Amino acid sequence: MMIEELFIQLKNELSSKLSILKDKPEESVDSTLKACWLTAAGMPKSAEEAMNHPLPELSDNQRNTLFYLIEQRLKNVPLAHLTGRQNFMGIEFLSDKRALIPRKETEILGKKALDISIYLVKEKLNAQVMDICCGGGNLGLALAFYNKNVHVFSTDISHEAIELTKENSSFLNLNERVYTEQGDIFSAFDKKEYYGTIDIVVCNPPYISSSKALKMNSEISGHEPILAFDGGVFGTKIIQKLIIEAPKFLTPGGWLLFEVGVGQGEFILRLCRENNHYSKVDSLSDPQNNIRVIMAQKKMANNFQNLM
Repeated sequence: MMIEELFIQLKNELSSKLSILKDKPEESVDSTLKACWLTAAGMPKSAEEAMNHPLPELSDNQRNTLFYLIEQRLKNVPLAHLTGRQNFMGIEFLSDKRALIPRKETEILGKKALDISIYLVKEKLNAQVMDICCGGGNLGLALAFYNKNVHVFSTDISHEAIELTKENSSFLNLNERVYTEQGDIFSAFDKKEYYGTIDIVVCNPPYISSSKALKMNSEISGHEPILAFDGGVFGTKIIQKLIIEAPKFLTPGGWLLFEVGVGQGEFILRLCRENNHYSKVDSLSDPQNNIRVIMAQKKMANNFQNLM
């Protein structure tokens, strides 16, 4: 069977059976099929990256692998786990069940943090970034990937997530500028040598309430770690600790940037504005006008220009 004929046949099958989550807009019938096809051919690509590559001929064994991958995807196994790849901010990352699959919505946070790091490097020549609840490391690693003068300290409570971050750091050849340590929120770096030295703290924390975390779609709850989603009774347990503890590590004028869930924005903005360690607090919204990122700047010792 020719490539085009097989592709059309499988596409028709997927079109009637495939269910795609709203928080994975990069996935479609075409991108799913192409990603599985390339993975079966020994060239694993994310859904997003797969759209940029032609489909190769498959051997009989490779074709059987493709059928298996499609079967697993229709059983709600995440595409990123089948391909072992997920694209974030234009970078291919290793992805598996050890950590949260990076989402497109988190690029709002990543791109703003990158802009700030570029600005800071113009002033200071280098920037120190701390990635809290790093998961597979995508936020901190993306900043180091695009800004050669960034050094990153990544941490997560999950040992498995830390191992994936280390693998991604090696995969992207960033080991010289990325240091990774297991710990709960800031605990791994709660030492005098880090106090007041961090220019940017980024975090994609768990922010779903415990009750809702248990009711998520099986594609999420059955394959991604609950630790990456469960934010406590109200979904803000870790966020509140983050707001309180970050100033100890930030330089004067340093930035705390983190993601929040839909509907949490106004409440979290108030928490930041009530904290007297911050001089500037603002937010970024998604295309649907939901607040998704909070930015808080630590008070400065002088009139150093801010980025708001």
